[in-house]
Amino acid sequence: MSRRSVKGWSALSVAVGTALALGAAPPAATGRTAAPAGAALLSVGSCPARGMCSASRRTLVLDDSATTLDLDAAAGPVDLALRTAGRFADVTVTDHKGRRVAGTVSPDGARWTSVGPLGAAGRYTARLLVERTHGAEQIVHRTRLTLRTPVAPRGERLTAELGPGKGTYGVGQPLTAELSHPVPATDPEARRAVERALHVSSVPRADGAWHWVGPTTLHYRPRGYWPAHATIRVRSALDGVRVTGGLYGGPSAPLTLTTGARIEAVTDVAAHTMTVLRDGEVVRTIPVTTGKAGYRTRSGVKVVLGKEATVRMRGDSIGIARGSGDFYDLKVRWATRVTWSGEYLHAAPWSLDAQGSEDVSHGCTGMSTEDAAWLFATVREGDVVRVVNGYGERMTPFDNGFGDWNLSWPEWRRGSALGTAAAGPGAGPGTASGAPEGVLTPAL
Repeated sequence: MSRRSVKGWSALSVAVGTALALGAAPPAATGRTAAPAGAALLSVGSCPARGMCSASRRTLVLDDSATTLDLDAAAGPVDLALRTAGRFADVTVTDHKGRRVAGTVSPDGARWTSVGPLGAAGRYTARLLVERTHGAEQIVHRTRLTLRTPVAPRGERLTAELGPGKGTYGVGQPLTAELSHPVPATDPEARRAVERALHVSSVPRADGAWHWVGPTTLHYRPRGYWPAHATIRVRSALDGVRVTGGLYGGPSAPLTLTTGARIEAVTDVAAHTMTVLRDGEVVRTIPVTTGKAGYRTRSGVKVVLGKEATVRMRGDSIGIARGSGDFYDLKVRWATRVTWSGEYLHAAPWSLDAQGSEDVSHGCTGMSTEDAAWLFATVREGDVVRVVNGYGERMTPFDNGFGDWNLSWPEWRRGSALGTAAAGPGAGPGTASGAPEGVLTPAL
């Protein structure tokens, strides 16, 4: 089959469509300008959800000159779709600084969709190469479109404060995004716009997904724990993106953090021991005591929230009345916090006789002063603490620390506005190895 290249587009018409009023009103009631016989049609629009674009269209016939389209900023990705026979041989979209806009071509070559929306006050250049078969010949059409988006109106901007902050963390540390304005579950398109604009990558690779904890809070985690000694980068591309109505995104500071060795402290309540592993190897086994009847230690996966060399613990902080036989008021050494309500791993020299054989605490995990000091020096924020073979209630996901890992991966993905697509290549460049979903037994 022979091939020839056609530089001009006098024989090609382009239909311009929109799901979110991207263009001017159609020039005719049919929404279509007459196109030359055999011309290919291309629709240009924005989809609030992939593959779900508006049926309203208008047509622009391109000549040999470059064409400029003035668009309204939208919350959805930009969509270029061939509406007649042909396929995209190449699509390159760049911003005014020459940076490429990420996008994918469908398997049949008939559609190109950007990963995210175009921001306000932007000027983008789309270079298109379309192949069509005409008899025994394959014709290559080339054109260039300039897409312009208007300046965002004055007003409040939605920004994201990305956490946990710079530093080195354990492999169980979730990422957080605190939004300056609420985005309710009743506005799924706005939530999709926000999620698409929050980018996470890591080296080594670790795919994951965002989960909406509430209208102003998102958490991000991989399917398993983060890789050890990883570099994680988080950034927001919300600036200039229309989130909903008149609310546009604003600038947010990016975040880079790292992970250390994979440290896991696994407390086997039935055996009264804590086994500490570093990168899968056992480094110490510690006799412990956990919560007695009425004060059982929570089961499940927790994450180290912080460390306090000395902390005052009082029974009335957990509802034990002063004067009661269970009341206590102690200064405790080497306390590693795992819940906001006051569950710690700490030195408990008063319970040495019970450690390794009996549960006598009010919910904390107690050990010798020597072991507690060693643990205190060994773990960091984000390290994993698992409680197995116990009798207590399961650690909740979000209201008492980072219990994110107690949700199975399917449960986690259901909290994403992007659905199963959230865990694909767009969320991060690979897959992390970690604890099997829903399995809380020690990996010894």
